[in-house]
Amino acid sequence: MASRASARYNCGMDEPPLKRNTKRVSSAITHYTYQESPVGPLLIAGAGEVVMLINFPTGSQAQQPRPDWVRDDAMFAEAKVQLTEYFAGARTDFTMPIEMDGTDFQKEVWTALRAVPFGETVGYGELAERIGRPKASRAVGAANHANPLPIVVPCHRVIGSDRSLTGFGGGLETKQTLLEFENPDAHRPDIQQDLFQSA
Repeated sequence: MASRASARYNCGMDEPPLKRNTKRVSSAITHYTYQESPVGPLLIAGAGEVVMLINFPTGSQAQQPRPDWVRDDAMFAEAKVQLTEYFAGARTDFTMPIEMDGTDFQKEVWTALRAVPFGETVGYGELAERIGRPKASRAVGAANHANPLPIVVPCHRVIGSDRSLTGFGGGLETKQTLLEFENPDAHRPDIQQDLFQSA
C-alpha cells in the first residue's frame, strides 16, 4: 500500500468542504505517541491506555501535540498493534479502548460510522437516514468532520452522493489511499474520472 500525502481537504459534505479545523480534542488527554503507517506517522493521544485522538500528519485537520501532553512511546500498545494489523490487511474493525468527546448528535453519527463495513462506502444523506434524521445530511457532514478518531471511526468511508470523494481531514490523497486499500476496485482515480465524465 503506497504512502500518500495531501493537505487541502477535510471530512466535509457534498458542498466544498470546510476549511477550519473543528476536530474534537478531549481536554482529558495527557499523553501521546506516534505510529508509523503507509499514510505517514499517526499521532495517537489519550490517557492511560484509552485512545482519544488519532491524527494524520497532513490535511486541514493536522495537529501538533499540545504543550501539556507528555510523549510516552510505551503507551497505547494495543492501539498500535491494531493499527498495524489494519494496515497489514489482518484487521477490519477495532476493539481498542477509546473515548470520544462530542455532543450526543456527534456520538450518534460516530456510532453509525463504525457500522459502515470495511471496504464499503456510504453517502452523507444515507448516513443521515440511518440515524433517523434524513434532513440532517449537513449536520452529519459536520459531525464527520469533527471525528477525533479517523480509521477507527472510519470517516474516510463517507463519500459524495455522486460517489466523488468530497473532503477529508487528512487530505484527499490519504482518503483515496485508504479506500483503495480497503477495496482496490471501487475508488481508483480512473473510475472517479469516468464518473465525472458521465455526470
